Amino acid sequence: MTASARIAPPSGLLHEPGAPARAGHDPAGVALNRHRAYPLPALGSALFLAALFAVAAAPGLFTAHDPLVGDVLEGLKAPDWAHPFGTDRLGRDVLARTLYGARYSLLIGLGGMTVSVLAGVFLGILAGQRNRFLDEVTSRLFDVLSSFPGVLLAMLVVTFLGQGMLNIALAVGIAGIPKFGRIVRAQTQLVRDADYVTQAAIYGLGRRQIFLRHVLPNVLVAVPVIATVYIGSTILTVSGLSFLGLGPQPPIPEWGVMLAESRDVLRVAWWPAVFPGAAITLTVIAFSTVGVFLQKRFEGRIA
Repeated sequence: MTASARIAPPSGLLHEPGAPARAGHDPAGVALNRHRAYPLPALGSALFLAALFAVAAAPGLFTAHDPLVGDVLEGLKAPDWAHPFGTDRLGRDVLARTLYGARYSLLIGLGGMTVSVLAGVFLGILAGQRNRFLDEVTSRLFDVLSSFPGVLLAMLVVTFLGQGMLNIALAVGIAGIPKFGRIVRAQTQLVRDADYVTQAAIYGLGRRQIFLRHVLPNVLVAVPVIATVYIGSTILTVSGLSFLGLGPQPPIPEWGVMLAESRDVLRVAWWPAVFPGAAITLTVIAFSTVGVFLQKRFEGRIA
C-alpha cells in the first residue's frame, strides 16, 4: 500500500507531529482522561474486595457477637450502637451474620468459579485441537449446557446431587463451563495457527514443548480476566439458590439464607433483608467493575 493510499487517522484523535493543536482541543488531555476514566472505580472496588476477603478470613476480629447465638427477647431490634445492623427475629446480630456470611458466599462462589475454569479450560483446549470428532462432541456439550439458564441448570444439578455447600459449588460450576470452554476453544484455534507456533515446529520443537511453551500460556492469558467477572455472577447465583432453599441451610449465616429468613418480617423490619442484600449487590458490582477494568487493560483500551 502506498503512502498516499494510507487511511488517515480519525479527526480529533491524532494530529501531525509538530503541528499546532486546534483551539480548545488537547489530544494529550483527552488521552489522559481516557486512561484515567476507569482506574478510580476499579481501585475502590479492589479495596472493597480486599476488605471483604479480610472479613471472610477472620470475621471474629470485626464483631464480638456470635452469628448463631441470639436472644429472642431482643428479636427484630432496630439498628443501634449495640447492634449497628439490628437483630433478626431470633435476636441474632445481623452485622455478625453478614460478616460471617461473607465467608460462605465467597467460598462457594470461588469454588464454583474454579470448577468452571478447570473443566472449561480442559474441554476448550480439547475442542481446539485438530480433531474434528473431539471438536464436535465438546461443542455439542457446550450447546446442551448453554440451552439451560444458569440458575435452572444449577437447580437441576442440586436436585440430583443433594444440598450442601460442595454440591451447590459444583452445580454453579457446571453451569459456567460453556462460558470458559468456548472462549478457550476459540483462543486455542487462533494460537495453533499462529506464525510463531509454525516456526517453532519448523525449528524442531516437539508437540508437547510447543503446547507447553507457546499454546497454553497464550490460551490462558484471558482466563483470569473472565474469571474475575464470573465470580460476581456465581455469588449471585449461589445466593439465589440459597434463597430458594437449595443451598446452605439455616442457621448457617449465608447471605441468601439470611434473605430467605427475613422475607416474612420485611413489612415490620427492613434491616434483616437490606444489609445482606446490600452485601450481595456491592460484592457483585465490585467483582464486575474490577473484571471490566482488567478486560479493558487486556484489550489495550486503557493504559
